Amino acid sequence: MVKPFRIGKIEIKTPLILAPMAGVTDLAFRVICKKFGCGMTVTEMISAKGLYYNDRKTSELMRIDETETPVGLQIFGSDPDIMGWAAHYLDKQPHDILDINMGCPAPKIVKNGDGSALMKEPKLAARVIRAVVEKTSKPVSVKIRAGWDLDNLNAVDLAKMAEENGAQAITIHGRTREQFYSGKADWSVIKDVKDAVTIPVIGNGDIFEVKDAKEMFLRTGCDAVMIGRGAQGNPWLFRAIRSMLEEGTWRDLPQDCIKKAVKTTFEEHLNLAVQEKGERIAIKEMRKHAAWYTKGFLGSAKLRKKINMTESAEEMIQLMKDCS
Repeated sequence: MVKPFRIGKIEIKTPLILAPMAGVTDLAFRVICKKFGCGMTVTEMISAKGLYYNDRKTSELMRIDETETPVGLQIFGSDPDIMGWAAHYLDKQPHDILDINMGCPAPKIVKNGDGSALMKEPKLAARVIRAVVEKTSKPVSVKIRAGWDLDNLNAVDLAKMAEENGAQAITIHGRTREQFYSGKADWSVIKDVKDAVTIPVIGNGDIFEVKDAKEMFLRTGCDAVMIGRGAQGNPWLFRAIRSMLEEGTWRDLPQDCIKKAVKTTFEEHLNLAVQEKGERIAIKEMRKHAAWYTKGFLGSAKLRKKINMTESAEEMIQLMKDCS
C-alpha cells in the first residue's frame, strides 16, 4: 500500500524520489521520471555562491516544469550568510521544497568546505540550516551521508541537529564520503536515523531493482526511498516499485517490450532536451543517456560508437529505432 508522507505542508503521494545528480537530472530527465511514477523530483544541485554572483549557468539549473510538482530545489554552500541570501532569493521560485546538500562527495565541492565536508563541521552545518530555514517560506530538507569515513559515522547526530534547527525532512545516503559510490550502502544507518528523529527520513543508496526498494522500506522503516543511479536508463523502475507498493506485486517486461519502450522513451527524452537546451547541447548530453538506455542490448557497444558521432537529433533517433 502506498503511504503518502509530508515534508512540512507539502504532501508527496508516492514515496519515491528521484535523487539529484549533477549532469544527469536536468529538466528533461526529471519530466520523464515523473511520467513513470516518480513521486517527487529534485533539481541538480545549485551553488548559492553562483546565485549570489549571478552566474548564468547556475540560474539555468533552476528551471522547473509544471508537471514535476512536487519538486525540490537543491542548493549547496557553507557560508551561512550566502546560503540564507540564496534561500530568500529563491523563495518566489516555483519549487515546493528547498533541499540543502551536505552529502556531495566530489573533490571540487568538498575542497571548498561544501557538500559532505560540512559533516566534519556540525556547528557550521547547524548555522547553515538555521540560516536557510529563517529565510525561506518553503519546507527545508537536508541530504547527508552516513559520515565522513567509517571512523566518523555521525549521521544520527547530524540528523538530530538538522531537526533541532528547523529541517523538516532528512535524506541519508548509506555510504560515507570516503566510499564515494563504492562498496555497499549501509542501510542500518538509515534505520538508526529513523529511530532518532521525528521528521520524515528518506533512504538513499543501492536501489536498482524493485526488491531493493521493498527491502529498504522493510529494514529501515524509512518514509520514502530516493533513487539515483538505478534510474539511469531505467525510468520505468519508479512504475514497477509503485506497482509493488500499490498491489504487492509487479511483473518484468519481456525483452522485446523493453526495447520498444526504450526507443519510444528515448525519442521523447531527446525531444524534451532539444526544447530545453537546443539541439547541439542536447545531442552531446544525451549520449550518456543513450548508453544507459541500451545497456545490455545486443550490439550496444557498436551503437554507442555511432551515437557518439551523430550531429543531429533526427539521426540519433533513427539509430535508436534501427537497433535490434
